[in-house]
Amino acid sequence: MRYSIPIENTCDTTWGDKMRNPSVFPDDSDFGPACTGARGGGPCRRLLAAALAVGLVLAPIGAAPAFAAQNDPRLDELFTRLKATDDQAEAERLTGTIWSIWNHSGRGVVDAQMREGQWYMRLGILRSALDDFSTAVAWAPDFAEAWHKRATVRFLMGDYPASIADLRRTLDLEPRHFGALAGLGLIYLKLDEERAALAALEKALEINPHLPGTREKVQELHERLDGRKV
Repeated sequence: MRYSIPIENTCDTTWGDKMRNPSVFPDDSDFGPACTGARGGGPCRRLLAAALAVGLVLAPIGAAPAFAAQNDPRLDELFTRLKATDDQAEAERLTGTIWSIWNHSGRGVVDAQMREGQWYMRLGILRSALDDFSTAVAWAPDFAEAWHKRATVRFLMGDYPASIADLRRTLDLEPRHFGALAGLGLIYLKLDEERAALAALEKALEINPHLPGTREKVQELHERLDGRKV
């Protein structure tokens, strides 16, 4: 299973692939034409988009589960199994199930707003996606994934402080949100805050040891930061 975001053909590689690449942050042209309306410097947009919104692929836009989002009682067992398994295929299935639960609030009007926002993201129409996710946040401020998706759009628009704020709110609501932790880590890398990046990525791995490329990046940071103040 590939952790990619189907924003047309612009974000079709995994964030794990980019994490493993020594050139972590691609240039603007690498991101593709559909998101050229995003303001800001542009490097690593594809990487962060995949880290923050991996649920666009892993969670289908199907029927909502019986319990909604981060409070679903099934999640405890899923996280326990995810941390314990050594089987990559099982880890991918468990990860997909977690994303599927996270992506549905169980409230029809909110989920419709989320689907519309994801559609605009796929088209690269970021302002409209931001409006949709902001509406979802206003209607369901207790829904972690609405904050997480808005963080994605805000990053793509170059608004890193607002993206970080939304990721922190995501984690207030769902401390196990490994996608938000990975996103924080990668934003901190972009901002050259390597100690903060390392802490966030290590925490993400504690929750989900199977995140593509993350363990390699953590090892790289440890090697680079040993004996050096940051």
